[in-house]
Amino acid sequence: MNLGALIRRHRKHQKLTLKAVAQKASISEGFLSQVENSVHSPSVDTLVNICKALGINAGDLLNQVEKHEKISVIRRDQWDEMDLPHTGFATRRFFSPENRTVIDCAILLLEPNKNIPVRKDVRNGQEVLCLLKGALLLEQGEQKIDLHEGDAAQFWSDSSNQRIVNTSSAVAVALWVGTL
Repeated sequence: MNLGALIRRHRKHQKLTLKAVAQKASISEGFLSQVENSVHSPSVDTLVNICKALGINAGDLLNQVEKHEKISVIRRDQWDEMDLPHTGFATRRFFSPENRTVIDCAILLLEPNKNIPVRKDVRNGQEVLCLLKGALLLEQGEQKIDLHEGDAAQFWSDSSNQRIVNTSSAVAVALWVGTL
């Protein structure tokens, strides 16, 4: 996780507005927003002021930045270790929630004739689905696209009209990526 995302997480956890933290840190609300969105990096003094406004230690915050996972790998032999619950699908995410700031991605396992639930509350999100094993049907409203092993699709998220169904007779495995 980057510095800006960590600052935002701490601010939101405390239910503080950009304005409130910016005022306490003696910076503009716009600059704080740019820091949180990694557009600008704060000076050491400004970082200390932001951290004081949030009631956290700047050194601890920098240690959190340094310790985050930078690479996550899911090996092919791990697919078989994923248990399929009664819902008929399983998701193995690459990074923990605190390390997901721009995209979310996972290996998906889906039993025959089962659906993958649609992500809720996603506006203007995009998704990529790459089928590694099996066959899937991607439905968005009237449009239906059959995906076979090795196929990939990129599409705009549509939580009201979207469905992904395993149409094969075995467990389907896909790599899924979506913007947050």
